[in-house]
Amino acid sequence: MIDLENQTSLPVDIDGLEKIAQSLTTKEIELIITDNKTIQELNQEHRGKDKPTDVLSFPMDAPFTEQSIFGMPLGSIVISADFVKEKADEFGHTKQDELSLLFIHGLLHLLGFDHETDDGEMRTREKEIIEVCDLPSSLIVRTGH
Repeated sequence: MIDLENQTSLPVDIDGLEKIAQSLTTKEIELIITDNKTIQELNQEHRGKDKPTDVLSFPMDAPFTEQSIFGMPLGSIVISADFVKEKADEFGHTKQDELSLLFIHGLLHLLGFDHETDDGEMRTREKEIIEVCDLPSSLIVRTGH
């Protein structure tokens, strides 16, 4: 279900991420783990922001509204391993926990949630998933976005 492309030395518990994904969707997800330099280039190209970021989501553009009929993937999530390591150290939890938090955040974006424009729906959904998975505070909760 998750097509992993790890361009770094960051260890990834793919089974844990698969469980998270399966609780939210049946569609395939591309997950790319990269470095700050690469994610900065993507952030500049796609969002006009010339700085590294922790996670980017790229929903699959489907020609029809019902993607599942065609078996199309949900989209791609790109996560910076540099951010994973930095934030795990900063917040005192494991790299896998941080990776899981960023994966949840990216996956919710793929599913159409947008914390910058909604009325807290993404924050609420993210918090529910994090509690079920027994993970530390989420990206949205700890940054107040």
